[in-house]
Amino acid sequence: MRLGSDLLLASGQLRGRRVGVVCNHASVDRGYAHVIDRIAAADGVTLAAIFGPQHGFRSDVQDNMVETPHREDRTYRVPLYSLYSETREPTAGMLRGLDVLVIDLQDIGARIYTYIYTMANCLRAAARHQVPVIVCDRPNPIGPAVEGAPLVPGFESFVGQFPIPMRHGMTIGELARLFNEAYGIGAPLQVVPMEGWSRDMYADATGLPWVMPSPNMPTLDTAIVYPGTVLFEGVLLSEGRGTTRPFELVGAPWIDAETFAGEMNALGLPGVVFRPAVFEPTFQKHARTACGGCQIHVTDREAFRPVLTGVALLATFRRLDPAQFAWRQPPYEYEHDRLPIDILAGSSTLREQIEAGLPPVQIAESWHPGEAAFAAARQPFLLY
Repeated sequence: MRLGSDLLLASGQLRGRRVGVVCNHASVDRGYAHVIDRIAAADGVTLAAIFGPQHGFRSDVQDNMVETPHREDRTYRVPLYSLYSETREPTAGMLRGLDVLVIDLQDIGARIYTYIYTMANCLRAAARHQVPVIVCDRPNPIGPAVEGAPLVPGFESFVGQFPIPMRHGMTIGELARLFNEAYGIGAPLQVVPMEGWSRDMYADATGLPWVMPSPNMPTLDTAIVYPGTVLFEGVLLSEGRGTTRPFELVGAPWIDAETFAGEMNALGLPGVVFRPAVFEPTFQKHARTACGGCQIHVTDREAFRPVLTGVALLATFRRLDPAQFAWRQPPYEYEHDRLPIDILAGSSTLREQIEAGLPPVQIAESWHPGEAAFAAARQPFLLY
């Protein structure tokens, strides 16, 4: 299997050009070589600027909603711009003097993962200033399935700019084509597809190294559950941040682990077992406080439905202790008025369904028309 970056560098089309690169520490090839080092070493190519997404170019900023500064790269002595700072879109000054902007970011397959919106913002800036963009495609690590209600217009944010489901089943290169063409960005865009990758491949079938795309995405197991348990960022329950198993451990100080896991296992959700667990986060929600809950163990990732599972977890926590259950209040990811759960879910509907006590399976059934419509709408933009 060859990445888009492999094929771009082999093509020689960057020769004689001043190149800006949007990437982070996970932008490596099969041999662990970083895209910045490869571009800087390429014959006749000038590395002119580096752009980093949320968590920083080196992904050294652990928590969400912590901006990173602009600085000079210590190795190559070029500007290192933060696109999670006072601006989330490259400015005219940042793009000045560039012949092309190369994007090589590892997405994880969920609508709310912000790297795809850093890419979209770069496309907008490129359209405005007529800078060509090349997106080097990388695998979607969590498989081809589409799951969840598409975002509803009016609920756009930095964790959701377009009407796509929570689990979209597309690569970042395919999303670039979708965003640019279907949603009218109109940048001068080239996507370099991969060779030897098929849509049914999970990350561990590619032969590529797993380098954490962000600080709380330590393993492929984390990424598989993430499209569901990321919803816990919208409640006052712990999603396991501050542990070694973020998004796989969920709980709260007032929950009895054995009771909760028993209730979850009784639901008979596909491809998953819930093990009673007590954990103590070192930071974030309920830091240094023992939390009861469960660890999510995926036993069949083809059958597993992460978004349904995340909704079932939230609904069960609320049912077992409605007095303690609470939605997190704003601000969240630059949004100061709307509830974080509504921003994450892409509308207020999920919150209202949970508050009304609808069974999780019935909630998931309400997503089917939107899932089917998106699966059809994405078809012209698929590359594999």
